[in-house]
Amino acid sequence: MVELSSLAYVVFEVGDLAAWESFAKDVVGFQLDQPVSGGGLALRMDKYAYRILLQPGARDDLVTAGWEVPTEAELVAFVAQAREAGAGVTENPGLAKVRGVEKLYVCEDPNGFTHEFFFGPTILPISRPFVSSVLSGSGFVTGALGVGHILPVSRDYATSLTFYQNVLKLRVSDYIRQEIAPDIAVDATFFHSSTGRHHSLATAQFPSQKILNHIMVEYADMNDVGLAYDRVRRAGIPLVLELGHHPNDQMFSFYVQTPSGFAMEIGSGGIVIDDSKWCVVNYSQLSDWGHRRVSEPS
Repeated sequence: MVELSSLAYVVFEVGDLAAWESFAKDVVGFQLDQPVSGGGLALRMDKYAYRILLQPGARDDLVTAGWEVPTEAELVAFVAQAREAGAGVTENPGLAKVRGVEKLYVCEDPNGFTHEFFFGPTILPISRPFVSSVLSGSGFVTGALGVGHILPVSRDYATSLTFYQNVLKLRVSDYIRQEIAPDIAVDATFFHSSTGRHHSLATAQFPSQKILNHIMVEYADMNDVGLAYDRVRRAGIPLVLELGHHPNDQMFSFYVQTPSGFAMEIGSGGIVIDDSKWCVVNYSQLSDWGHRRVSEPS
């Protein structure tokens, strides 16, 4: 079985590009750049040409998840097994040029966005190092672990789980099932790719106007989480969840509302899974402490 290496990039369609520029650069600490081609804005986190692409448009939501595979041979083999699993995967040479990759295939997710599978990303020269205007530590945790993670909301939970396991071949990391009110429970499944970030994708089914509940980006230095939290408060940007800690991926984080309305989790301290030693478990709470929803009473 061929597995995906990492969630290498995501593409958002955004209605207010200017608001995103300020939020991305001055609050979160991304480096702004023009995309390889195709318009919009590229957000850099490391030596890759981009990790997040912002396209102008009215959706204000996730439109694409881009998954990296190390070699062309492995990419072709992955596509073959995805097709055997029933997915309609097609090659798109024109889009490969837009994305700045060597070869790219596309398929639809049951929840209303697309997946892109590729090899050969554009790496920028050392004369163009990643530079953040606000981060104090060594930057973002990316590299082989990818951009971070996404949580798309399931239209049909069972269908989504089957797709992520049988087509994307992601591995279950663990589950969280928490009763948030009498007879009302949140049931979430967390998935990792071959390089082992605790989860590159998670999903759950609950009422939502957005496909994307949140994207997570991770700082190498925990202090940058606190500094970002202070920048959010000073800028008057709405918080979604206060500072807190997750039991499964061990992430210390907070959630802020992006200019598109979905949330961004900003954290540090996430674990990397070693599958030879990993045991899948079910947690009974989403957070060990904190992560108080801002609309909730203290």
